[in-house]
Amino acid sequence: MSSGQCRLAVLVSGAGSNLQAIIDAINAGKIPQAEIAVVVSSRRDAYAVERARRHHIEAVILNSQECRAPQEFGVKLAQVLEARQVDLVCLAGFLWRLDAGFIQKFRDRILNIHPALLPKFGGKGMYGRRVHEAVLASGEKESGCTVHVVDEEYDHGPIVLQAKVPLLPGDTPGTLAARIQEQEHRLYPEAIRLFSEGRLRIERNHVTILEVPPLERR
Repeated sequence: MSSGQCRLAVLVSGAGSNLQAIIDAINAGKIPQAEIAVVVSSRRDAYAVERARRHHIEAVILNSQECRAPQEFGVKLAQVLEARQVDLVCLAGFLWRLDAGFIQKFRDRILNIHPALLPKFGGKGMYGRRVHEAVLASGEKESGCTVHVVDEEYDHGPIVLQAKVPLLPGDTPGTLAARIQEQEHRLYPEAIRLFSEGRLRIERNHVTILEVPPLERR
């Protein structure tokens, strides 16, 4: 990793509450081996951009609407990240699908957080309020959030961590979302910490969390 630190790129499209959770965890010393190298937003008006600037983190706008195809966006995004020597890509409410070429370039180095217990309630179109509405309509007794490694399918890659949240009588999509978001803000920094410490072994579509980091090669 660059300069001994795990350099993060956080990709956003909206308010950026998970970005803020990562910033807060780094500032509190909970992820001592990580730093945010750049925040990339697919929207100029995303509040996450303001969060980045308030913390003196470089913010780059890559407007997905100006790209003719996902491949074009992926090429531009890869150029931004490679120029900043990024080690780990963190999707935090990022609503633009990454193309296969970009995923291959950063294979096993892209994490996403999803507001449900994958593999349930994932896939194309399942994001934000839609997820919580589907969970409540299903009669499930619990929901939660999942940090997973990104592959070429929506919400499909190997699971790193999950946190469960019970469904309560009278829950609405809003109340459920708020309780799950609390767990997201705890879980995502923890997954990043594990990656930055070299404790995630990804093999054959499965993640193993190592008790201690592997010895550095000499």
